[in-house]
Amino acid sequence: MEFDLNTLWFFLITVLWVAYFFLEGFDFGVGILLPFLGKDDTDRRVMINTIGPVWDGNEVWLLVAGGATFAAFPEWYATLFSGFYLPLFLILVALIARGVAFEYRGKDKRPEWRAWFDRAIFFGSALPALLWGVAFANIVNGVPIDGAKEYTGNLFTLLNPYALVVGVTTFVLFTLHGAVFLALKAEGTVAEAAKALAKRLALPMAGLGVIVLVWTFLNEAGDLDGTDVAAVVASVLVALAAVGAVLAVMREREGWAFVGTGLTIVLVTVTLFLYLYPAVMPSTTEGVAGLDIYNASSTNMTLKVMTVVALIFTPIVLGYQAWSYKVFSKRISREQFTTTKS
Repeated sequence: MEFDLNTLWFFLITVLWVAYFFLEGFDFGVGILLPFLGKDDTDRRVMINTIGPVWDGNEVWLLVAGGATFAAFPEWYATLFSGFYLPLFLILVALIARGVAFEYRGKDKRPEWRAWFDRAIFFGSALPALLWGVAFANIVNGVPIDGAKEYTGNLFTLLNPYALVVGVTTFVLFTLHGAVFLALKAEGTVAEAAKALAKRLALPMAGLGVIVLVWTFLNEAGDLDGTDVAAVVASVLVALAAVGAVLAVMREREGWAFVGTGLTIVLVTVTLFLYLYPAVMPSTTEGVAGLDIYNASSTNMTLKVMTVVALIFTPIVLGYQAWSYKVFSKRISREQFTTTKS
């Protein structure tokens, strides 16, 4: 592996996606669980307020990841967003509906008003949790791309068995991540219900994770190189993190369980990108190599300028987000809403 600015930006984009999935993962999980754990409006308010101060900050990592891809690898961005137009459009609509629901749910006390926005939060969380897995599975596994670097498949090409299994796995993993977060951040009935549900989700998550890791290895095993070997090592670490998460969930050690589910998400994302490198969109079309970090890249000067900007602003963003989590670290309980005005 030759380390240059192209490689640097590939791994910086990996870091951005890691941050997004780790942080937005528990956001999605809380939204998915809203109709199941929120037995009444107060419970649902508790759940929403556990992520209320941070959900929009978590989404910033998606915007930065998309912007960095556009600037560093414009051919990758163009092929990805044209070929995956419908799934990415559905994700965008879901995220918009979810954001609007968070902002407007509390503007009216009528149950039917809040019920509609609760549905938007659920579907706005569930759809991206599923479709991000489908999208990344196809990126790693390869899609039909012609010599003009254009995607030649259709929607049903993307809905292949491997991608759907990965999508279901990310859905379950994010849901478990959200349940563990609720157990850690909420108090009372919501926390207890989250602990009970986490115990039911832990083993299915681990089972699906094993299937995805083995399936991915079999897909990539034909031509192992240095980064693929690193991906295999990362896969082993994924399994260890998942086992640790299951054990912590079963013992009701919320802090360690959150570390376990978080590490699982981080390592799964790293594993997929390691299998992908140096490609960014492999082609399944015979005789067409697809896109890699060189033929999809911007100019070297662009990458240099981006590197300077990243070195200046990334620590600022990290510091601000860490501070915001510290400020809003207090647990949320029903009493905070039953003793104040709705």
